[in-house]
Amino acid sequence: MEIFHSNKFNMTLQEAQQKVDEWIKLHGVRYFNEMTNMAILTEEVGEVARIMARRYGEQSEKESDKDKDLGDEMADVLWVLICLANQTGVNLTESFKRNLEKKTLRDKDRHHQNPKLQ
Repeated sequence: MEIFHSNKFNMTLQEAQQKVDEWIKLHGVRYFNEMTNMAILTEEVGEVARIMARRYGEQSEKESDKDKDLGDEMADVLWVLICLANQTGVNLTESFKRNLEKKTLRDKDRHHQNPKLQ
């Protein structure tokens, strides 16, 4: 498995699922069980929430949080979500495609008619 140093790094969701699986098999020995990964996902989402609340919300940012990288924390969330997808047989490409279609059918006019968004 190659390490990516290029500025032209692009991958599909399918490729991301494959890369995570390869990394787990090469470096991680095995996946943590699904419940452990669910707890880790919750923890990682909490780290994103902490940055958002302090950096973009009304809470003051602690000095110790100022060096936190929001993108890195979001990538941690994505990593664990991909682990869970791999473990449970979810094809994120197909699931995301279906989800986008569902949202488009359900919400195509709703947001345009929302006075709060005007």
